[in-house]
Amino acid sequence: MSDAGIPPIDPARDHVRGGTGPYDLLLYGDYECPYTRRAMGFVRTLQQRYGDELRFAFRHLPITKYHPHAQHAAEAAESAAAQGDFWAMHDQLFAHPDALDDEQLPRHASAVGLDPERVAADLAAGRFADRVREDAEAARAAGIRGTPSFVTGGVRHEGFYDVETLAESLEWAAGR
Repeated sequence: MSDAGIPPIDPARDHVRGGTGPYDLLLYGDYECPYTRRAMGFVRTLQQRYGDELRFAFRHLPITKYHPHAQHAAEAAESAAAQGDFWAMHDQLFAHPDALDDEQLPRHASAVGLDPERVAADLAAGRFADRVREDAEAARAAGIRGTPSFVTGGVRHEGFYDVETLAESLEWAAGR
């Protein structure tokens, strides 16, 4: 475990983009959260800046009290992962924040070349509900309650975030 019980990035379980470090950035996010969507823009800028030196991981924290479609959107992303393309679905969901209901999620899968019937069946069966719940429970156990929540180098990033403050946090965590 890292800071406050936050599980470290695990490439065998987590959805990871990028290299193996020395910069690690973890984001707990919600597909229906406008702040998470905005934060993903910062992540893309950091990925361009650091290239293969940045390892980025995304974990689910659907805030269903305010975002009624977030849970199923996360489950659809996991269904996409089971089909071999989490990141295409991830990007598609953030690109269409107003179309995350159960009718639209299979259409998003189709748009990125995945099997929409499989996504619909996975959602109906709740096949990935436990996987999403595990991410959310780990976040809550670490004291993370809202989205987006960043972890840099295993340490929770507190307070304001933008590209520059996240870059400073990454540099600090990497000891540079």
